[in-house]
Amino acid sequence: MSTSVSRRSMLGLVGATSLAVTALAATPGVATAAVSPHLPAPDLRDYERLVADLAAQDQFSGTVLLARKGRPALVRSYGLADQGRSIANQPDTIFWLASITKCFTALAITQLVQRGTLAFTDTIGAHLTGFPAESAAVTVHQLLTHTSGVGRPALGSGNPAELQWNSFEEVMDGTLDIIRQTPLQFIPGTRYAYSNDGFFVLGAIVAQASGQSYFDYVREHVFRLAGMPTTDFYSGPQVLTDRRIARPYWTQPDGSRIDFAASPYAPFTTGPAGGAYTTASDLLAFARALTAGTLVAPAFTALLTGGKVALPASQPPSQAEFYGYGHLEAIVNNQLVTGNKGGGPGASTRLDV
Repeated sequence: MSTSVSRRSMLGLVGATSLAVTALAATPGVATAAVSPHLPAPDLRDYERLVADLAAQDQFSGTVLLARKGRPALVRSYGLADQGRSIANQPDTIFWLASITKCFTALAITQLVQRGTLAFTDTIGAHLTGFPAESAAVTVHQLLTHTSGVGRPALGSGNPAELQWNSFEEVMDGTLDIIRQTPLQFIPGTRYAYSNDGFFVLGAIVAQASGQSYFDYVREHVFRLAGMPTTDFYSGPQVLTDRRIARPYWTQPDGSRIDFAASPYAPFTTGPAGGAYTTASDLLAFARALTAGTLVAPAFTALLTGGKVALPASQPPSQAEFYGYGHLEAIVNNQLVTGNKGGGPGASTRLDV
């Protein structure tokens, strides 16, 4: 993957700019670079060639969007959104965001804290019933920072019944029932362990505190408020029928590919932990609204995105990395970068600001 500017050095060009990258990739984790607001045009062309080369090698299929000062500077789409129907990826193709959804869930919690409806020190038991005492004592802060010990190590439990859930309500209720019966993985607050189930609990707290379903609350107070008209929680059946939505495919060790439709990993939704779908332009709208103070006051934005738990730094040029509230925070070339990344079978997404 060598070009005149390597992926590693392009990643080092992250600067004070709004950047949205949304991608459906045959090989997750490629083309996750950012661009300085002062980056000269030749370097922007180098980035464009880098992504084009990856696409030509069948290592990238999706959309990249780079923006300077909130305005798109580069938008490119490659590959097929639907191989069976030969539908090409376009700038307005809708992609599964996976764990970038956690940004929206954490934002919903933060909005309710700003209104005085919740506190980060609230416990699960203060809002939800049916949890054993040790789990009921877990705080919202611990859930947001993956230090709660709540839930299973992975999103799915291997229970075939999960693939039979056919509504957003069934997924929420069924997942919460499983979480209630799952012992804590460790003493809350003693370590960091990524928990998708913890964000399902946060989604249930949003619903209880707001009086709306989690999905309706986020649609109204995040997507609509940020100006994200295409973003939604699309169901598995919708992904298979809606021509606007990219279908995930992933490559097996033998080179064969699995279609989302034939996968055992095809739930109705991955809910508050990873169930949102969006376009590159909608993701940029979210970044603009968040940094402008449209979604929460600037002080709460800083609290939401600011690092709370130190993480091992990824490959250079990252100098330090932290997990905040549903957001990642990193220092790259002495500049602060916030956002999140998501991944699952056949999909890889990233948002950097």
